Amino acid sequence: MKFSTKAIRTGQQPDPATGSIIVPVYQTVNFVFDDIGRPHNYEYSRSANPTRTALEQCLASLEEAKFGLAFASGMAAVDAVLSLLRPGDHVVSAEHIYGGTYRLFEQVYIPRGISFTYVKGWQPEAFADALRPNTKLVWIETPANPLLQLVNVRAVAEITRRHGAKLVADNTFSTPYFQRPLTQGADIVLHSTTKYVSGHSDVIGGVVLTNDPWVHEQVKFHQNAAGAVPGPWDCWLSLRGLKTLAVRMRQHEANARAVAEFLSKHPKVLETIYPGLPSHPQHDLAKAQMDGFGAIVTFRVDGGNEAVRRFVKALKIWLFAESLGGVESLVCHPATMSHGTLTPEERLEVGITDGTIRLSVGIEDVDDLIDDLGQALAQ
Repeated sequence: MKFSTKAIRTGQQPDPATGSIIVPVYQTVNFVFDDIGRPHNYEYSRSANPTRTALEQCLASLEEAKFGLAFASGMAAVDAVLSLLRPGDHVVSAEHIYGGTYRLFEQVYIPRGISFTYVKGWQPEAFADALRPNTKLVWIETPANPLLQLVNVRAVAEITRRHGAKLVADNTFSTPYFQRPLTQGADIVLHSTTKYVSGHSDVIGGVVLTNDPWVHEQVKFHQNAAGAVPGPWDCWLSLRGLKTLAVRMRQHEANARAVAEFLSKHPKVLETIYPGLPSHPQHDLAKAQMDGFGAIVTFRVDGGNEAVRRFVKALKIWLFAESLGGVESLVCHPATMSHGTLTPEERLEVGITDGTIRLSVGIEDVDDLIDDLGQALAQ
């Protein structure tokens, strides 16, 4: 089956009890056992739930993975992957990652005896240089949040494989519709399903996907032991969103391209960052390893916080809010929102200025979106 068919059908057979075409919300804690030590199929919803199973199977099929495990949030998925580590282990990470992931690394896992080295993600050789005998994971986001740097997945996967470490790829921004890192050599893929996978800004979730049986068993043990699982209603909402992922991403990208082209020519915009623009330094890599350029556009204005404040207050259609990936268009100020936990020095080190603005381009009429940006920039 091809992508759109899998998104609608995989793991979502008609309900055997009623014939319902839509997977039911199995809103139950426990299940009847056939005998001592013999659950009928499921036993306890923290361990597994039929609605969650449907979501996990569908997401795995879209990423071309054998195994998928759903979590209560994207950060719970990140934490589950990090549960593979033990005190004394080392991680090499691209320096351009989501601020919440960086916070978990620095404030939770360093005190637990894990060490981290951060490198320029667009330089594969930087990963090779940073590897140590105790390096167990290599961590990348591509495109990265919020400046949309790309990592050459195949090149870094080859380096990681030779060393014997596992390559983890956060694929949230691309979605499996535009990029499937497991097919390019990554060992583990994760998503904040809160974003494009669910797509309607109404559910928090995460997922870990892999073809590695050992990784799956270890992360599955953590999923059950720690219990950061999504409820059946959350899983149902995410399944509902998945059904339209392909059509939504096509419209998201079409709108994002038009917005990026508009901003790239605007006299008040200092820089427009979008992998689909030829001006992006990794435009050729984007064309080689992605099936589309995504729906995040980042740009910079002069004047820092005050200029951003004037801009967002003048907007009429775009919404100033956290998160991304919903059908509505959102504006984020990374310095005070997605990467607000970084110190000013850390933000500048990775290129996030006070005048940096991240757009999550929705699927409204693109003329309305561009008109609104234009009048706000004119303020």
